[in-house]
Amino acid sequence: MKDEHEFFDVRALDWTPADGSPGVTERVLAAGPDPAADLTRLARWAAGLDTSAAGVIRHPYQEEVYLLEGELEDLTLGRTFGPGWYASRPPGMPHGPYRTATGCVMLEIRSPRS
Repeated sequence: MKDEHEFFDVRALDWTPADGSPGVTERVLAAGPDPAADLTRLARWAAGLDTSAAGVIRHPYQEEVYLLEGELEDLTLGRTFGPGWYASRPPGMPHGPYRTATGCVMLEIRSPRS
């Protein structure tokens, strides 16, 4: 279970560097015992960030992503997505790599494998 919070002003949280993700800062909204796989956060990608060097991404947790600001280009799909676009990825689903010319902010929800 993630930590418990009643309504709070997310804007009061500092943007902090995301572990293992150069060019990404985050505001962690809630985390479980294993925050790598049980997390709700706002993730902000810097303008010009390119994850090509990391290749296609796969992870062992369910991931949901909702784009709030900016643009995110999926280099495998050859498509660019902006505010209002959503993705739901089961554990192991390949996705990316990505590039963002403008930078972007997304709501990301991670849930451990059931």
